[in-house]
Amino acid sequence: MVLRPPSILTVGPSRPAPICLKCLHRLAPPVKPWTLQNSRRAFSTTTTGGTKDAAVLPSRGVFRRKEYFLANSFLEASESVSVSRRPKRRLLLTTDPSRQSNRAKDDCRAAVEQAVSATSLPEEHLHQQRWRQRRLQRESLSPISSPEEIGSNAPDPVIPPDASSRLTTLSSMLPSRSLRRLTMAYLSLSKPRLSFLIVLTTTTAYSLYPVPALLLPSTTASPSLSTLTLLFLTTGTALTCASANAANMLLEPSHDAKMSRTRNRPLVRKLISPRGALVFVIATGLAGLGALYYGVNPTVAFLGGFNIFLYAGIYTPLKRISVLNTWVGALVGGIPPLMGWTAAAGQCATGTGGWNELLLGEGSAGGWLLAALLFAWQFPHFNALSWTIREEYKNAGYRMLAWKNPRMNARVAVRYSLAFFPICVGLWWVGVTDQGFLVTSSVINAWIVREAWRFSRKQGTGGSARGLFWASVWHLPVVLVLAMAHKKGLWEGVWNSASGAEEAWEDGEDEMAEADATERTTRVRGVEDDAAV
Repeated sequence: MVLRPPSILTVGPSRPAPICLKCLHRLAPPVKPWTLQNSRRAFSTTTTGGTKDAAVLPSRGVFRRKEYFLANSFLEASESVSVSRRPKRRLLLTTDPSRQSNRAKDDCRAAVEQAVSATSLPEEHLHQQRWRQRRLQRESLSPISSPEEIGSNAPDPVIPPDASSRLTTLSSMLPSRSLRRLTMAYLSLSKPRLSFLIVLTTTTAYSLYPVPALLLPSTTASPSLSTLTLLFLTTGTALTCASANAANMLLEPSHDAKMSRTRNRPLVRKLISPRGALVFVIATGLAGLGALYYGVNPTVAFLGGFNIFLYAGIYTPLKRISVLNTWVGALVGGIPPLMGWTAAAGQCATGTGGWNELLLGEGSAGGWLLAALLFAWQFPHFNALSWTIREEYKNAGYRMLAWKNPRMNARVAVRYSLAFFPICVGLWWVGVTDQGFLVTSSVINAWIVREAWRFSRKQGTGGSARGLFWASVWHLPVVLVLAMAHKKGLWEGVWNSASGAEEAWEDGEDEMAEADATERTTRVRGVEDDAAV
């Protein structure tokens, strides 16, 4: 079989360039005499004696080069390797100055360099570039690429900036004396995202209070929850939260400047003066407590004021003293749902509506269970969050379990995650939800327990801290929505209303409503007589 000598090198077949024939011949490898002499030999590269002999063809083989098969344009990978191994031959490309002009030299050189770069680095499509950028971003944010790298010095995941930091950044970009700049700065002082979450838990507890004769025609004659009371409750709760959060920032701007998570707050950036922040704390606190006192009841107003004192007066300084600050902070998070339950109980109270009846009377167990749910939720959420920035807490002087005792930090997260199961069972037991809530809540509770166990087993590494954090972010709203969807009597009332069963029982319901009204009137008169005596 006759072998053909290697022909000229075709550079960049998918992108033809204006290269002259002389330059292409200069790019081609020189034809060696021994190649032509032995071109009629067989394919075997060994001697008859069985010993290895020098190869008949070049070291990399003509058959693996694209210049041998000129029609095969699909061997891009092998061509890129072979081209990248001969950089000096391309750099020595010259033309005869006596025959061609300088412009022709530049054109040939630019065309060859373009063809070589196109051959060695294949072009990426737009979707491939976006995919590569997203992959690099995920790798940069991932704490550890594999679970086997536990204990390595890989970087911790980056905590995204909160709403206060974003508002502070936007406020700093606005003109210094604009009203919008001042409004956004004070709004960031109130921690709007945290305040919204607290208001959500308060209104959920308000809506979960068992009102008699739900969704029946006799509802108009029975005690019902007032929309105006709900408006005062949400407004007062939001203002008291803003006051507590602003007081927290006012007491520790020098320590907030030491952490990347809090160094962008308005007092640290000096967008608001300490005097202005103090005025904001007093104004929002008085307005919120006034709305709760006059629009809801004095017991709810007392709980709101106590929460401000507990958060700003005890939790904030305790962070630099003891790890018990986490339990105090969890207590602060458990009071808002108790406020919502107490606000609803005050409208349905059969006695004087005092604090002992609203907090310790019959039907108050549901409010305490919701408070326990929020208390237990704080630990898997905050323990996972604090682990990712434990070094910053340590450098700032905050005593957190994440760096004082990491193993205990993980065990506490597991224990309070397991507490969700008995709490949800208790909500069904006291008549707040129906039996379906036991099934649906167990699914979401099992998810957060799984993430907490993974967090404890891996000690926060391998993405376990990030997994537990996002599981806790989704866990709380999902459980609250499920509790409202499974409120006891809700679907029974809907079914009776859709099937017309209430018409058959209308007379009996009216009699029961009259009996309940008579009994309540008798209780009220008895209480008034006792008070008069």
